[in-house]
This record gives sequence, C-alpha cells and structure tokens, in this order.
Amino acid sequence: MDSAEYERKIAHRFAAFDQDGNGYIDRADFNVAAARLLAEFGTAARSDRGQALYTGAEAFWQGMAGIADVDGDQRVTRGEFVGGAVKRLRDNPERFAEIARPFLRAAIAVADPGDHEGTAPASAPVAAVERALRVLGAGADVASVAAQSLDADHDGRIAEKDAVAALSAYFTVIEPDA
Repeated sequence: MDSAEYERKIAHRFAAFDQDGNGYIDRADFNVAAARLLAEFGTAARSDRGQALYTGAEAFWQGMAGIADVDGDQRVTRGEFVGGAVKRLRDNPERFAEIARPFLRAAIAVADPGDHEGTAPASAPVAAVERALRVLGAGADVASVAAQSLDADHDGRIAEKDAVAALSAYFTVIEPDA
C-alpha cells in the first residue's frame, strides 16, 4: 500500500474520534464517548466502573494528544491526526493501540452485565460490544460484523486482548470504504 492510500485510510478514521463533529479531536470527545457508554449500559459515572471509564478516556486522550497534537493546543486536527497516527503506526501498530487499552478495559467492564466483585472482566458479551460500537457511532451493520469478528474463539465473548488487537487492525487493515 502506498503512502497516500495509507494516509487516506487513517484520515477516514478521524470521524470515529471526533464524537461531537466539530472538526477536531479533544478531551471532550473522549468524555462524550465515555458518557454515551455509561448511559447506554445504565452505569453511574461515580461508580467504580464509571470512574474507570473516565480515567481510561483521559488516558486515551493523553496518549492521542501526545502522539498527534503537534502545536500543543489540546486539539488534534485531521492533519495532526493523520500525521501522528501514520508515524506511530509505521513505527509499531500495537504500540498505538496500547494507548487505548485502559479505555477498552473499562468499556468492556461497563458492557459486561455480570458481577465481577469489583474487578474488571477479561471479556464482554458480543451483543454488548455491538451495542457499545453503535453508541460510539458505528452503523448497525458495521457494529454487528465488527463485534462478531472480534469473537476470535467463538465463545460469545470478546476479550480485552482481541479488542486491543482490533483497534490496531482498524487503523492498519480495514478498508475505509468497507
């Protein structure tokens, strides 16, 4: 894949992060994503799981800003996103996905309706992950296919490690028009 095509694929992913559609990614977008997930699954923001999700969202934002906010204005433009993401992905795609791990771990805990005695579950039901993807802006068809494909061992659950690997694949493998 040539550089222009690669950058086009990355730029297509920008909208997934720009939750409020204002043309840039900032801390508020990550807080909006967390709030939407909490509302969808009826989880209180002040609960342990709610706080873990907001903490994960902040960590994800800090990681994103650290690799892409070139001018330091606490906003990532589409150009900064393309430049920062492309640089990181070429260096090590898994490392880029790791900035999302705390958020993904907490999102899985929010999406899993089971009682895990204060500990985060290692996986969440496929249907719950599909709901989460829809809440975060994926169309119903895309969310369904994506959630099913994340169930690597076909046990009806999506493991954290698979979610992290999928985030990396989302930026490096999936065609933007698919």
